[in-house]
Amino acid sequence: MLILAIDTALDACAAVVLDTDSGKMVAQESQAMKRGHAEALMPLVARVMKESGLGFAALDRIAATTGPGSFTGLRVGLSAARGIALAANKPAVGITTLAAYAAPHVSEHGQNPIVAAIDARHDHVYLQVVTGHGEALLTPRLASMEEALAASRFGAPLLVGNAADLLAERWPKDASPPVKVDQQAAPDIVWVAWLAAAVDPAVATPRPFYLRAPDAKPPADRLPRATETQAT
Repeated sequence: MLILAIDTALDACAAVVLDTDSGKMVAQESQAMKRGHAEALMPLVARVMKESGLGFAALDRIAATTGPGSFTGLRVGLSAARGIALAANKPAVGITTLAAYAAPHVSEHGQNPIVAAIDARHDHVYLQVVTGHGEALLTPRLASMEEALAASRFGAPLLVGNAADLLAERWPKDASPPVKVDQQAAPDIVWVAWLAAAVDPAVATPRPFYLRAPDAKPPADRLPRATETQAT
């Protein structure tokens, strides 16, 4: 299976073409960035496709990260993936950033839980905890630091994600220490592609995975009155 995977959810703009039959990465590019994904993504995808020597019609599946992450970044990547999939008449799938962070570490230390955490600011993280073999211990959620650190009850973990260092610095002194801390600004795009090959397109839909509402909201005095809403 040939997979084109795209990630713009966090602080990178990345794409890869993966051949799952041979187990080889055909072409890949990743750029670290906090902003500017909209301008960078399609030229980056074009370069990756050119390097792969393939046309979009040769692909079997298109994937994009669904979040948690930047609201703007998510829309950029998901819109691109859906557009490419529609034009090429191929299925599109979505992979969560938390799953992509955890995936490389499944079975690495089978007896240790994997705590995937993304900085949500304001002393909160987006959190998911799985066993060392990938079974869910805590489903994805927006968690306070207190709740996140309570994951120490599952045993000595692998801490992964862009909030891994943040958790490691505050890890309870009376708990088993982390066996590994893997701080990365964005998940490995190759693992996004591997996960995309394994999921069911009917279930893993390419839709934003929001765990909280946007920070920016219109002022109360700008909200439409009931009569105005009915008129529209």
